[in-house]
Amino acid sequence: MRRPALYSSSRPGRTAGPPPDPPPGPSPATPQAAPRARRLRRPSSTELLWVVVLILSTLLAFTLLQGQRPSQRRLTQQDINAAVLKTLETQQIPSEYAKAYANVRPSVVRVLGYVKRDRLDPETARSLPRRTPKPKPLGPAPDASDAEHDDVENCVGTGVVVVDKDLILTNLHVVSGADRIKVVFHDGLEATASVVNIQPENDLAVLQAHKIPDDMIAATMRSTGDLAPGDKVMAVGFPFGIGPSASGGVVSGLKRVFRSPEGNQEMNNLIQFDAAANPGNSGGPLVTMDGEVVGIVTAILNPTPARTFIGIGFAVPIENAASAAGLPPF
Repeated sequence: MRRPALYSSSRPGRTAGPPPDPPPGPSPATPQAAPRARRLRRPSSTELLWVVVLILSTLLAFTLLQGQRPSQRRLTQQDINAAVLKTLETQQIPSEYAKAYANVRPSVVRVLGYVKRDRLDPETARSLPRRTPKPKPLGPAPDASDAEHDDVENCVGTGVVVVDKDLILTNLHVVSGADRIKVVFHDGLEATASVVNIQPENDLAVLQAHKIPDDMIAATMRSTGDLAPGDKVMAVGFPFGIGPSASGGVVSGLKRVFRSPEGNQEMNNLIQFDAAANPGNSGGPLVTMDGEVVGIVTAILNPTPARTFIGIGFAVPIENAASAAGLPPF
């Protein structure tokens, strides 16, 4: 029996009938339909509310932490002044003179001049303590140490190391006429020394020590070009053999002229100072508050026979002293 044909209608509103059954037999492979994209789920209003609460809680915690942290205040001049005053009240700060002395002390030496006992005039020899005779050593050669007992200390002065090898500046009148010269360094080391150069017009002598400490430190020299009256200075030496001793004062004047009491020598271009100096200070350094040497103490003015300090001392500028040691000028 003939089946009636089925037609699909293109008119709107009409529905097509059920599709015909597929014919028997293997059906051709049909392409598999593409999977549909997953649609994102919109968060609910409750979830949005909790997110907002979490953000607000985080911000609040951060603000509280910032508030607890101490704020850094800028330092003012009043704060600095208060700190300085507090330090001055609680800490003991060394004086300028103490710092200057500490800087120059390792370079200052005691200078001793010895002469043979038989060279002394009878009056001087009688004033010396009598030496106890010692038995002569056995053997053909005399003991060298005994030869030193024939020497008598004739003069004591001061020197300053200007070259860390072995050169020492002192006054010529300290070592003049000495048969033997001994220097004593800051650490107690004793050594003999020789005169290697002199500058009579400035009463200067350059010594070379035959032995020096391992940690020898030479003094720092400074030009006197900017030195002015009123500047603080300090004299370091061995007055009357006592020392090392330090005395402080100021520069009293520049370019002074000094004539020795005997009138046989005149020195020019000297530094006048009022730091206490006495016999034994000769040859010692005159230093600034930085511990730098600006002169070599050479004379004191005292018109009385006492020859002690009355407030006027003189030093040779370090420029002249350095030239005696063969050092270049500043």
